[in-house]
Amino acid sequence: MSSPLRSALLQSSGRPGDVAWNLRVLDEAAGRAADAGAGLLVAPEMYLTGYAIGADVPRLAEPADGPSAEAVAKIAARHGLAVFYGYPERDGQRVFNSAQAIGPDGTPLLNYRKTHLFGCFEQEHFTPGDTPVVQAELGGLRIGALICYDVEFPENVRAHALAGTDLLLVPTAQMHPFQFVAESLVPVRAFESQMYVAYVNRAGEEGEFEFVGLSVLAGPDGIARARAGRGEELVIADVDPAFLAESRTGNPYLRDRRPGLYAPLAQA
Repeated sequence: MSSPLRSALLQSSGRPGDVAWNLRVLDEAAGRAADAGAGLLVAPEMYLTGYAIGADVPRLAEPADGPSAEAVAKIAARHGLAVFYGYPERDGQRVFNSAQAIGPDGTPLLNYRKTHLFGCFEQEHFTPGDTPVVQAELGGLRIGALICYDVEFPENVRAHALAGTDLLLVPTAQMHPFQFVAESLVPVRAFESQMYVAYVNRAGEEGEFEFVGLSVLAGPDGIARARAGRGEELVIADVDPAFLAESRTGNPYLRDRRPGLYAPLAQA
């Protein structure tokens, strides 16, 4: 059994439109996280550029291996921890709401494109992704990724559970009045699908949006291991493989499923 993975959740909105500033904040947070023994730093949805950037989405979008990815790789390698962050990804003429994990040696681990776009802003500026489960190995754990609205569909999280995800990373831009998602829904998702879920939000007002913070690392028992308030914050907690294995042994949800009864649920 591998050792616990100390994980740091960076609740911050940085400066919308100022990529260089946001990279500096990320670098500083990575240093603090590494000093606390963390092996993983998770930043929010669209962290790199800001969320409420409107028509600047195409201008600020970058390829998955673009200059900002190279900068994050240097941050990860300099501090010796993995970094997971949200950004607008350009792929030809298309732009995706994406999130990427860079390993502690600066090597890309995974890149995920948001599959369920929320509201008029996202549907106008982004193309939905079409790969529901993206995973990588980190510190003896299988990590997976969703983004914000994705986690509100139980099918998405259950697909990760069936694929063996141990720690689900969910950068988000959760806004008022939907704070119940962070407070209640995310811990329930962790419990019903028997995994850890790191849900990492933006904070404060940004354009027309008011982000509620409340980032949380929820365990497979549905209990928060760390919970942020409403402002800028770095919170740290452990993802424990031994506890996860014990919880999966004792919780019958996945064993007691009857998939033959569920086929109609997947029909349009």
